[in-house]
Amino acid sequence: MRKDVIEGVRKWAEGLPFKATVILIGSYARGDFNIWSDVDVILVAEFPQRNPVERLMSIDHPPGYEVIPLTPEEFTEMFERKEPMIIEALRSGVPIKDEIEIFKRYLRL
Repeated sequence: MRKDVIEGVRKWAEGLPFKATVILIGSYARGDFNIWSDVDVILVAEFPQRNPVERLMSIDHPPGYEVIPLTPEEFTEMFERKEPMIIEALRSGVPIKDEIEIFKRYLRL
């Protein structure tokens, strides 16, 4: 089931009409999911919208996906503050697509 979810996220990510980094996080990334688990995804891209809710509304994502839309600058700020979600994404997240080169940039640190 985990492989199917990862493949579904990969297909969704490949269909995004903009350059992005997509990272699967949470229970599906760790492998401790259950039937009630949602699919947690960090989406890093250059969004024209400043408001995260507006960003989310502009993204067509499948039901059950919890997408966290961040700009590269927001990701950097959260990394510098050592936000647990960002540290988890880099340590145990599943990189699906990395056009913004988040993993290349931050895994060295």
